[in-house]
Amino acid sequence: MRFAEPNFLWGLFTLPLFALLFVYAYHRRKKLAARFVSLSMLSKLSTSVSPWRRLTKVLLLLLAIAFLFVALARPQWGRKMEHVERRGQDLVLLQDISLSMLAEDVKPNRLVRSRHEISAFLESLTGDRVGLVAFSGEAQVMVPLTLDYGTVQMVLRELNPGWLMPGTNLESAIRKGMTLFENSGGASQHSVMILMSDGEELEDAAVNAAKEAAELGIKIYTIGIGSREGVPIPLKSKNGGSVYKKDMQGNIVTTRLEEGTLQEIANVTGALYFYASPGEFQLQKVLTEIATLEKKDQSSDRMENYQDRYQIFLGLAALLFLIEAVISERGRRRKQLNGRFS
Repeated sequence: MRFAEPNFLWGLFTLPLFALLFVYAYHRRKKLAARFVSLSMLSKLSTSVSPWRRLTKVLLLLLAIAFLFVALARPQWGRKMEHVERRGQDLVLLQDISLSMLAEDVKPNRLVRSRHEISAFLESLTGDRVGLVAFSGEAQVMVPLTLDYGTVQMVLRELNPGWLMPGTNLESAIRKGMTLFENSGGASQHSVMILMSDGEELEDAAVNAAKEAAELGIKIYTIGIGSREGVPIPLKSKNGGSVYKKDMQGNIVTTRLEEGTLQEIANVTGALYFYASPGEFQLQKVLTEIATLEKKDQSSDRMENYQDRYQIFLGLAALLFLIEAVISERGRRRKQLNGRFS
């Protein structure tokens, strides 16, 4: 079993809080009632209220809430093989996850905004195979070419700086992208890369790699992310606050968009460069450009889809809410017999 939206599972950690709220409400109600009657009288007046029924109702509510969070996380199991006829391009997304992508000149920061825009971009695609490469000082294939956009989005959400070598190596990203085409039947004039980065590379090898890609018919659209003025790079401190990255001399390190290399990479492959300003991203413009390219007819692809099972947990939650509503807190009244009825 897997979860398509695993972040919702964090909601399960709120269940103890709900339990504490129920306990607090119970004692609060009891305390308020004690202001009007004595505790001994209160116990007599409340003999019809069953503590076991009340506890059962609370447990049912907590379990129903737990099932709701599981349903929101979209549990999936079981696979269904489908043959899909498609017509489109092969697209490889090259996503920069270097430390400079944490700069907040694009809100909330460059990387988070990129991930959000890619997610919206994927929802606009039909029939195009998509692959994902993450890079900083080195590049790593995250998802091979696939029609399963849900998997690409799930992996995309987990991309963060720190788990690859530091730096920005555009050449490595391009070469990794080329391997995805090679492993899927070879590159062609229908092969496209979309490179998203702030362009802060120290070497010129990326343009040479782009020329090699162009010889294979690959177009590389580039998107420059960030402002053209220098901005600091925020880092998390040990106490949970924010500090800025500094050099060995204690000076704050700044990062700014370097467009030259990105523009040249696009030019040598016959594609376009787009500037993603703080107020406007450009992926939809890239999508418009790609739509003008000739699409190739593909043989049917065998695609393996996970089956959503959230309906089961949603139904269980609804059933538990219904049972909780039907159960009354009051049990059977005990008949108190006095001497007259003996």
